[in-house]
Amino acid sequence: MRQRVLIPTLLASALALSGCQHTGAPRAPSAADVPADDNLNAVLWMQASAEYDAAATQTWRAAIAGLDAALAHPTWDALLPSERGNPATGLPPAVIVDVDETVLDNSPYQARLVRDGAEYASRTWAGWVAERAATAVPGVNEFARAADTRGITIVYITNRTEAMQADTLANLRAVGLPVAGNAVFLGKGTVVDGCESADSGDKRCRRELAGRNYRVLMQFGDQLGDFMQVEPNTPAAREALMDAHGGWFGQRWWMLPNPSYGDWQPTVFDNDWSQSAAQRREAKREALQTGRVSK
Repeated sequence: MRQRVLIPTLLASALALSGCQHTGAPRAPSAADVPADDNLNAVLWMQASAEYDAAATQTWRAAIAGLDAALAHPTWDALLPSERGNPATGLPPAVIVDVDETVLDNSPYQARLVRDGAEYASRTWAGWVAERAATAVPGVNEFARAADTRGITIVYITNRTEAMQADTLANLRAVGLPVAGNAVFLGKGTVVDGCESADSGDKRCRRELAGRNYRVLMQFGDQLGDFMQVEPNTPAAREALMDAHGGWFGQRWWMLPNPSYGDWQPTVFDNDWSQSAAQRREAKREALQTGRVSK
């Protein structure tokens, strides 16, 4: 089971510390100091609920059941034809996995943001990655063992930066996930010959690179962009992509639950992160669907 860092426990510890003489690091804010946070229930669900464990585990187990069929089918490929620049037949098999909230659980970082009344920042995120403290998402180790026994390489395509490679690979190894050398880490900033946007969060180029070396049996992620290019990032465009390619989910593509963050969120405030938290919250409230009002 994952190690659980429950937000109420963190808050209680912070309150206890606040009453002590303490000359070290500043105390964590008390509950009274921190405003209500939209992410509280989402993060707590990922840390405290058996339902999250069940949802993640069943995804990985269902994928195991499809591995042999995918291996046996010589033309089976989990890359869209538009992202496959070379024939897949005859290439060694691999699966592509995202890292964060797909194979590594970073909910303690999100819990700290809730506790502190803070938002994501590159500095605090880099500090968390350097801790190498993320735990394995439930069920992923079982899948990784099944893939390894079948000679299937796991390729990690992540929007962690290339500078985070050493810390990330160490963390993956620490939780028991296989790492077949540094070449299987394709982070943000990876240069792909013949393909632009090395510094972009768009993973299309890196998927193409993986496809040059492997027949991709499956892909795993927690966001739509882990499987296909999402452009523009609007509700209508995302719905159209699901209409076009949704049939691949549960066969070639596997989605892990992540209610805490993702590219779905800014679609409701026009991807404008310059707006204040209050403005973004109001846009989210306006986007709620409350059903037909009876007369």
